[in-house]
Amino acid sequence: MRNRNEVLQQLRTTSEGSSAPILIVGGGINGIGLYRDLALQNVPAILIDKSDFSSGTSAAPSRLIHGGLRYLETGEFELVRESVIERNHLIRNAPHLVKPIPVWVPAFSWFGGMLSAGLRFLKLKKTPGAKGILVVKLGLVFFDRFGRKNRTMPTHRLMSRSESKRRMPGLSDKVCAVAEYYDARLVHPERLVLELVKDAERDCPQSIALPYLSLDGTDGNEVRLKDEISGEMFTLKPQLVINCAGAWADEVDRRLHIEKRLIGGTRGSHLIMRRPDLARQLGDGMLYFETRDFRACLVYALDTDTILLGTTDIRVNDPDGARCSDEEIDYLFDVLEQVLPGAKARKEEIVFAYAGIRPLPWSGDAATGSISRDHALHEFEPETKRTFPVLTLVGGKWTTYRACAEQICDTVLKRIGMGRTGSTLSQPIGGGRDLATDATGRDREIGEIAMASGLETAVAAILYRRYGSQSRDVAEMMAEGKCKPVGGDGLYYEEEIRWILKNERVTRLADIVLRRTLLPFENAITPETIDGIATIAADELGWSDQRLADEIAHTTTLLTQNYRVVSLSPQQQPFTTHGPHTNSARHQEKGRRI
Repeated sequence: MRNRNEVLQQLRTTSEGSSAPILIVGGGINGIGLYRDLALQNVPAILIDKSDFSSGTSAAPSRLIHGGLRYLETGEFELVRESVIERNHLIRNAPHLVKPIPVWVPAFSWFGGMLSAGLRFLKLKKTPGAKGILVVKLGLVFFDRFGRKNRTMPTHRLMSRSESKRRMPGLSDKVCAVAEYYDARLVHPERLVLELVKDAERDCPQSIALPYLSLDGTDGNEVRLKDEISGEMFTLKPQLVINCAGAWADEVDRRLHIEKRLIGGTRGSHLIMRRPDLARQLGDGMLYFETRDFRACLVYALDTDTILLGTTDIRVNDPDGARCSDEEIDYLFDVLEQVLPGAKARKEEIVFAYAGIRPLPWSGDAATGSISRDHALHEFEPETKRTFPVLTLVGGKWTTYRACAEQICDTVLKRIGMGRTGSTLSQPIGGGRDLATDATGRDREIGEIAMASGLETAVAAILYRRYGSQSRDVAEMMAEGKCKPVGGDGLYYEEEIRWILKNERVTRLADIVLRRTLLPFENAITPETIDGIATIAADELGWSDQRLADEIAHTTTLLTQNYRVVSLSPQQQPFTTHGPHTNSARHQEKGRRI
């Protein structure tokens, strides 16, 4: 993968030429999904984002690829059908990043919510209501039916109260039954986005994807682009602009002389907590439960030490203010207590908190839970101040990004007078290409990587889990240097970080800490690790001493103020939570489900 400076030079050449490129604004999953699909049709595009790839809403999901079970209640059958199909294909196309997970749905009654669910289905009621186990059962029957084609997981079943309590003793005594079905976890969303960029540029080298490049303004047939790092300005004369900026879509539209309000965002926050006791109870499964205010929340274990708890749904007007609030933390603690009484969550147990703005359609004062999660494309034709058309995407979700991108791509192809030459539906993604599909095959491939590189099998297995078939390239680079952990006892290796810097268009230190690695979700952010990664980045990217200091300060401030990472504070002391694990023993005892 070319580095950012090389791609900037390519953009300079493009901006000086006479061709009218296709411009995609927004480097989240939907914009990059479109970028990937266009590249498969050999249609080059220029994709820009004012920050890093997948640094906005796409970096803040519940980290699931799910079939959208709750959308059945609002009668969105087509969205559910599409979601299940896309989920099944993603498990096959990116098996290193998308993995099945059993889901438990506890119900607090047998017959509750049947009338309310019927009214919502008939569009006679907008607000959600309680759902008993029979309503859940009916929904799962349809859910399984949609997943019959290309099935990758078992069908649902009902569990008795005694069985569920035996398997999860902490479950509330008010739970009368539990439904079990299967969905999928998205282990590392930011990496999947990056691998789509790599795939696109492999298939269509004329394509350009640039982080930290913003749309500055529009004048007639030109758009101005600004390099957020150097301040350099570029001018393009686009044939067509596709606005995939998500929660920022209205802001981008205004810079394109479009004043219509399309986005009514809501904030969803999640907590990563150090709770080995709950992680043991949850095991490899997820609790997906209804709250007192009839919302859906979830909790699952990331490894033997940490859990993920989410999510909230709060109206917001400022997409740049995506930070988890104290009120949201209190809310999540309260809903956790409803399903797992005695959990007694504490703020000191939070190791990372993140929030994102869902780019939902503007809907006035409708209940947030009743707003459709489906996507829509708005088309704006040329006018006096802007002589090129604009397509603006509203909505969209991780699970259906590929289908959404395909629909937009077909619209683009029609506008430029071309036909589709291939589909991304069954295209392997990044490290999912040529990857073994069974345990025996995976063990054989890990052994081959260890043999070829001279690395220990355990290290080869870690790389295989992180990068899939690309782990061979990482291992080859690590074999050339010392297999030395970053930060002394860190979870990543110095040569691994160098590979990321050489091959993954890194611009800032935070790109590595927050998106190219899983450090925040592994409770592995320490001052030593930050300094170690920064030193390697400075060497590879040619940073001055001042730039190095600025990057460390920026990343540390970002982590402590926006993500509630307290491990970077010199005053922070180790603590013990609900079990024998201590911070000093974490690396030795921690499981590696991530």
